[in-house]
Amino acid sequence: MNQPNALTGAARPVAAGLPLIRLRAVTKVYGTGEIALMALKGITCEVRAGEFVAIMGPSGSGKSTAMNILGCLDTPSSGQYLFLGAHVEALSRDQRARLRRRYLGFVFQGFNLLARTSAQENVELPLLYRGEGAAARHLAATKALRSVGLGGWEHHTPAELSGGQQQRVAIARAIVTEPAVLLADEPTGNLDSQRSQEIMELLVALNRDHGITVLMVTHEPDMAAYARRMVHFIDGRIDRDEPNPHPAGLDLPATVEATI
Repeated sequence: MNQPNALTGAARPVAAGLPLIRLRAVTKVYGTGEIALMALKGITCEVRAGEFVAIMGPSGSGKSTAMNILGCLDTPSSGQYLFLGAHVEALSRDQRARLRRRYLGFVFQGFNLLARTSAQENVELPLLYRGEGAAARHLAATKALRSVGLGGWEHHTPAELSGGQQQRVAIARAIVTEPAVLLADEPTGNLDSQRSQEIMELLVALNRDHGITVLMVTHEPDMAAYARRMVHFIDGRIDRDEPNPHPAGLDLPATVEATI
């Protein structure tokens, strides 16, 4: 099969089944000398296209540091990070930003929506940064909002939406660029149990029905249960990397609608 080159956009051959992401002996050190803190201690891991992976571990285990590196928000101190065969650790700041815009979508615990801006305009922002025209932005944002069950809510501001709906807007903003990978950092942390379940069902549907690779940091076992693979961090190392033989949400319908 062919996959686009992360730097040039040109097609390059990639054998079927090869990993989308590879981390090889990745370390991350903050500070120097006696105050140096080694947040990652030689992480080696692979993620294949279409996986849904929960990254788990206690506070200070290195899971958030790993997510920042995977999202090109930080760089390793040593080791290799390959994305579609490109060595991310060797990229310039501008090249990493280009990779983020082209291939990655982000969802955070805080919804990070512009308060006085409509759902439609919030979702259009990544396309605006990419220089897309107004008509193309509008069409793509409308499609993304419908895909998360918010058709008809395009002109509502965050204050007019529930917490679950605001997170759906944030997810629509993350997928409007049609990313290969969705990185979700505690996406249900600010939601009650019912809304958390709705968001997890939506992530399952995006992974299953649209083929988006999902990497999710969570400390909640109930949320991690929706993933098909669980990677457990302890003290800057991967302690366990295991499949989830019975992920939650397998019997979900093809379309997950929003609860209004």
